[in-house]
Amino acid sequence: MVANGAVSVSLDSVRDKNLMQLKKLNSVLFPVRYNDKYYADALASHHFTKLAYYSDICVGSIACRLEKKEDGAIRVYIMTLGVLAPYRGLGIGTKLLNHVIDLSSKENIGEIYLHVQTNNEDAINFYKKFGFEITETIKNYYARIIPPDCYVVTKYVGQPQSEK
Repeated sequence: MVANGAVSVSLDSVRDKNLMQLKKLNSVLFPVRYNDKYYADALASHHFTKLAYYSDICVGSIACRLEKKEDGAIRVYIMTLGVLAPYRGLGIGTKLLNHVIDLSSKENIGEIYLHVQTNNEDAINFYKKFGFEITETIKNYYARIIPPDCYVVTKYVGQPQSEK
């Protein structure tokens, strides 16, 4: 299960047959109830949405939506990323986020973004470690949680800068 001090974590794509695991995780991890559109978007993003298993126990997930921008480019919106509390700090969230960053790079998708509640310093610091930056503040984004404000946190992926 553990090799070279690293935790053995496996990722699996979300499909109809395991969608209930994502729903159960979300009910425990997040203070909101997600609608059918959320789950349809998660399924439609195929390999961008993953469940994380630790010793065959489903302990985390990342759910994404692929969006087409006005210029026709595709960007990835991270709808949710969460790991059950007893399993945090084991690199599971890192593995999930790195999967999306690596897949975005392979598929030439240049932008990944998400919304983070302004008081969620742990999440903000987590994303900053991966090169995400706060690009916008939205007042009253959340209807039922305090504080209601969020940051848009964005990472631009891929194209190495050419040196001139």
